[in-house]
Amino acid sequence: MCAMWKPTQPLSIPLQPAPEPVRPVPAAPPAEPVAHTVRTMNTHGDASEIGEGLIFKGEITGSESLYVNGRVEGSINLPGSRVTIGPDGQVHAHMSVCINAREIVVMGRIHGNVSATDRVDLRAEGTLVGDVSAARISIEDGAYFKGGIDLRKAAEKPEALARPQTFEPEISVTPETPGSLLQQDL
Repeated sequence: MCAMWKPTQPLSIPLQPAPEPVRPVPAAPPAEPVAHTVRTMNTHGDASEIGEGLIFKGEITGSESLYVNGRVEGSINLPGSRVTIGPDGQVHAHMSVCINAREIVVMGRIHGNVSATDRVDLRAEGTLVGDVSAARISIEDGAYFKGGIDLRKAAEKPEALARPQTFEPEISVTPETPGSLLQQDL
């Protein structure tokens, strides 16, 4: 027969469980240096940035520098600024001028024509397929370029335009030789 529990009977089950036996913890192996890839954020000064995960379709205009590490499908028009196409950046346009800026640095890919008032710098890892119009251009070993180059003179600085440059040669006559010609001292 089974006995029933009554509130007056003491409880035969202990209230606290028995402590668990202590198990030995294996010693951790000595820590070996692990190579971690640390990605630091590039600081681009006052430049705006189009990051790796962004795709921009349309026209970009403005007056500050731009760092493109994403994808732009359209034109970039920043005439007084610097445009940098980062290693993961891509710019593609079917227009007469894809990028118009003071300075263009290419570490990624550009498919389209570029125009710079100062210089275009095509780095070793960069690719540019299109025509270049600039005052200066540099192409590092290992870069890929397919297109034409139109080098134009750099715009003169405003101070040089404000000062008129006149040239007045000095003319002297030497009477030593009869019938001598005029000599110009330049």
